[in-house]
Amino acid sequence: MASKSETKGSSKSRSSSRGSSGENQNAFGWGSGNTGVLVGAAMAGAAVGIAANVGRKLFVQMSSGATGDWLDALKTEHALTLAIFDKIEATADNQTMMRSHLLMKLKYALTKHAIEEENVIYPALRQANSAHDADALTAEHGYVKTYLYELENMPKNSAEWLARVRDFRSMLEEHMRMEENEVFPAFRNILSDEQNSKLSAMMNKEGFKVA
Repeated sequence: MASKSETKGSSKSRSSSRGSSGENQNAFGWGSGNTGVLVGAAMAGAAVGIAANVGRKLFVQMSSGATGDWLDALKTEHALTLAIFDKIEATADNQTMMRSHLLMKLKYALTKHAIEEENVIYPALRQANSAHDADALTAEHGYVKTYLYELENMPKNSAEWLARVRDFRSMLEEHMRMEENEVFPAFRNILSDEQNSKLSAMMNKEGFKVA
């Protein structure tokens, strides 16, 4: 039979062994080294996610004409918007899911475009004593939102839905014509190169926020 001193020594040894293997473990049984690795991996994953989101935003901006000046960029966005209309008008009444998807794309494109114009271009127009044009164009953006609301809530498997799409397109094409052929070129011509560059940078920054 082991003596008391031997038993105590053995217990102490086992206790010491447990302490040695568990001194760096947390409540979940993970060592502090493992925790550091997990935290590092999480931070790296977050960094990759942020970088990917920034890259996506840059791609969206570049593909919508952000590399040109502000008027060229807006013209490109107009053309991209009309291309979405082309796809919508090519759908059949039974392609309701496709119509919903394309309507979502149209809504996104027009919302981003409106933010760029309403937060930068139209205020600059007012500052340049073209408040009448700025107010008229802003009011038409209200009708854009109304059309989008109506199309969202109408049955997408009806001829009436597509007819409303065509009414919407007609209204937008007139809005775009006024901007591209009358208001915006006249405005750009009175600005210096430096002012145009500044306006382009400001508009691109607004678009990047919602890209």
